Amino acid sequence: QVQLVESGGGLVQAGGSLRLSCAASGSISSIDVMGWYRQAPGKRRELVATITSGGYTNYADFVKGRFTISRENPKNTVDLQMNTLKPTDTAVYYCAAKPGLVWIYWGHGTQVTVSS
Repeated sequence: QVQLVESGGGLVQAGGSLRLSCAASGSISSIDVMGWYRQAPGKRRELVATITSGGYTNYADFVKGRFTISRENPKNTVDLQMNTLKPTDTAVYYCAAKPGLVWIYWGHGTQVTVSS
C-alpha cells in the first residue's frame, strides 16, 4: 500500500511558476509509472504528465514545453515544475501511481489557481 500526499499548490499570476511535490509513504522504486493528473471545475480529470521508473517522460500537449515531471526514487518523491502558467491551468492537481496496468494509488490533490 502506498499513500501519496501532494503539496506546493497555491495562487499565482499568469506567467508565473509553481512546483508541486508528491511524497509517497512507501517506496516508489518498484512502481513503474508515476504521474500527475488534474481536474478543473465541471471538467473530467485529465492526465498531465507521467514518468517511468527509468525516467522516460510523457506530457499532455497542453503542457509540453511548460511543465517538467521528475522523480527521485531514494526520496520517494515525484515533482511537477510548472512554468508559464495560464488561467486554464487552474485545477486540482493529483499525484498518482500505476504499479501495473491501472492507476490505483491517488493523492487527495492540491489546488492550483492561476489568475489573469
